[in-house]
Amino acid sequence: MNLKNRSSNYPMYETTHFDNIRTMVENVAEKYPGRNAFTYRRNPHGDVLHMTYRESEEFVRDLATALAARGAEKQTVAILGESSVEWIHSYFSAMTIGAVTVPIDKDLPVSDIISIMNTAECKFVFYSASIQDKMDEILNSVPSIETKVILNWDYEGEDLSVNSLRNEGNALFEGGNRQYSEYQIDNEAVASIVFTSGTTGKGKGVMLSQKNICSDMEQGMYNFQITYRSMLLIPLHHTFGSTVNLIGHYSQGCELYISSGLKYLLKELQEYRPTHLILVPLFVDTFYKKIINTAEKKGKLQQLYKLIDLSNGLRKVGIDVRKFLFKSVTAAFGGEVEMIICGGANLNQSIIDFFDGIGIVILNGYGITECAPLISCNRNCYRHDGSVGMPIVGGEVKIIDPDENGEGEIAYRGPNVMLGYYKNKEATDAAIDSDGFFHTGDYGKIVRYGDDPWIYITGRLKNLIIFSNGKNVYPEELETDVQGIYGVSEVVVYAGESRTSPQKEVIVAEIFPDYEALQLRGITDVAKYFNGEIKKINQKNVSYKSIGLVKIRENEFPKNTSKKITRYNLDKSID
Repeated sequence: MNLKNRSSNYPMYETTHFDNIRTMVENVAEKYPGRNAFTYRRNPHGDVLHMTYRESEEFVRDLATALAARGAEKQTVAILGESSVEWIHSYFSAMTIGAVTVPIDKDLPVSDIISIMNTAECKFVFYSASIQDKMDEILNSVPSIETKVILNWDYEGEDLSVNSLRNEGNALFEGGNRQYSEYQIDNEAVASIVFTSGTTGKGKGVMLSQKNICSDMEQGMYNFQITYRSMLLIPLHHTFGSTVNLIGHYSQGCELYISSGLKYLLKELQEYRPTHLILVPLFVDTFYKKIINTAEKKGKLQQLYKLIDLSNGLRKVGIDVRKFLFKSVTAAFGGEVEMIICGGANLNQSIIDFFDGIGIVILNGYGITECAPLISCNRNCYRHDGSVGMPIVGGEVKIIDPDENGEGEIAYRGPNVMLGYYKNKEATDAAIDSDGFFHTGDYGKIVRYGDDPWIYITGRLKNLIIFSNGKNVYPEELETDVQGIYGVSEVVVYAGESRTSPQKEVIVAEIFPDYEALQLRGITDVAKYFNGEIKKINQKNVSYKSIGLVKIRENEFPKNTSKKITRYNLDKSID
């Protein structure tokens, strides 16, 4: 639903001020000492456990005390492992004593992990026992490592573990050691180096300070109002996970259920019954398709659509019966989800409208690692179709070299903009201009409603298709159209490269079908079906945006650790 009746006088929500991670941990423990910070299981089938904010503060204090005593101040600390209370408190503790965290995806190839750790010259490493086979090679290939710590709570071997380190710190604290509280945190110094996993090749090390991270959430939380029961689903080695999903919610006193993984997600949703979620578009799209396919199997899809139309009509006259009408649909998510905050890639507006129709508001946002990451988001009761929202408080956006339609590269300035790329001044100077604006590499426009600037993204500059006739096509626009076709699981649009006719120019839509959905409708000639649907899209678009070829894939597209399709290694030949 487009709520354009809400304008620039729409109030900001309450937020919590904190200059650094230690302040955040202490403040929330003082305000909500007995409230659950984390709910979790030690294994997917184990008992449900809880940790209060006071217990969390003590965990951070003790672990940080031990780290300081072992000389971790200002040293680089790598963290590799699945989401857990041990991962979280290692991350928090390191930053409270001035160490520089290097969160790394444990599922990366060993060569990539070694490269990252050598580049960052990591002295400490926290890692999960699940990657012990990788660690043996890593430890032999990263000479800078001096101390290794196993994250697993139940580890009983001879090596140092988080629990033994925490006990060591508690003994030091009880004995009068005050290194934790006496350390003077430099909020503007490098606090974390996040190595991006780009969709077009090798990533870079993004240097973020505690000011970058904390201001992003302090100011970001003015824009949207969270509920107080959510889940930690986004991997913590990504800034969307560590900043928005973790720090943004922890700082507000929200209870987070730490998911055991995608395999157990639907079961966990029904057991834990969260009231809002933080998701990437892939998850939202998966939930949407599950609802549609389930309704299709039961022969109730058309009935579902009619109920949504009826409900939307009633809402126009002030009657909202969504909770009653769609109770059986939302039960798959626990029955109490009111809102989903989504970011990381394009999300089709029709999917946003569908969820709104069944009573779940989706707040689509925009972020990038270099901005810690949140730049903008839609608001609880102030949203515009197709937009990724308005900038967070304290942030400023502008368009570089806009064309006749006002579209150009999106640039952003604010206290959450990174310090720069690690050991790469040339790339830093190219990304941040003399006025402090970070050039995002995303193409789009700004539309003002009242006094508020709203961001609309067209696509990535690196993905731009430039034809010899001077026409430019952003594949993301066409991908959004194609994604709306029933039976499309994934799609990538690109300029096809002919092996035999180098001058031949054609836009290709490569589709990985949802074969199960197509089977439900008796569609057996997949190529014929999609060619017909693409023709309908071409009829609506200008001629130079016509898709000239449809390719059907048998397997899903390769993806990076952010679950984004890696375009750079696709075979784009068309003959």
